[in-house]
Amino acid sequence: MHISDGVLPISVAVGGFAASLAIVALSARKVDPETLPKIAVVTSAFFVASLIHVPIGPTSVHLLIPGLVGILLGGGAFISIALGIVLQSLLFQFGGITAIGANAFMMGVPALMSGWVFRILKGRSMRRHVLAGAMAGGLGVLLATVILALLLASSGEDFLGVAWIAIYAHLPVLVIESAISAFVVSFLFKVKPDMLGKRSASACPSC
Repeated sequence: MHISDGVLPISVAVGGFAASLAIVALSARKVDPETLPKIAVVTSAFFVASLIHVPIGPTSVHLLIPGLVGILLGGGAFISIALGIVLQSLLFQFGGITAIGANAFMMGVPALMSGWVFRILKGRSMRRHVLAGAMAGGLGVLLATVILALLLASSGEDFLGVAWIAIYAHLPVLVIESAISAFVVSFLFKVKPDMLGKRSASACPSC
């Protein structure tokens, strides 16, 4: 899910850069320096997950994991996504240079929203954590796909068909990422609950 150079109108591309830079600046002010190693690890996972593409018509699909990034990083999720997008664009030409801002916004905002939803719904029990993780994982894909469709629609009627194909193509990804997020949350709840914002002492299914 990467937008290439020349697809977006100049005004939209510039707006994407402005919005993304503003969110990165705000996030950087709130991020605890001690979480930087965690951000680096999650960014690596996001970077790798996006490397495998499966072509479907004029578009392609791959694991997105904005929901999982949001679950693990909370307010630092946008920084992780933006860094991953920049590296993908510069090293592998995934997405255009002029579309880096729009691509970061498209993936970063869903990550932030998913993290927010997870923190609200996770409760204290393992079941609540797993259900919240599944919902956050699916929500991240859903929001990213909707934003992608809106960005493509801003480019004119020539891209409306591609926008609809992108939506339908990512429905299976939504289901898969919901399951992956639920599994990761379940695993971390048992072995590393502090990564989910939960104290180790209370990490038990009956809490």
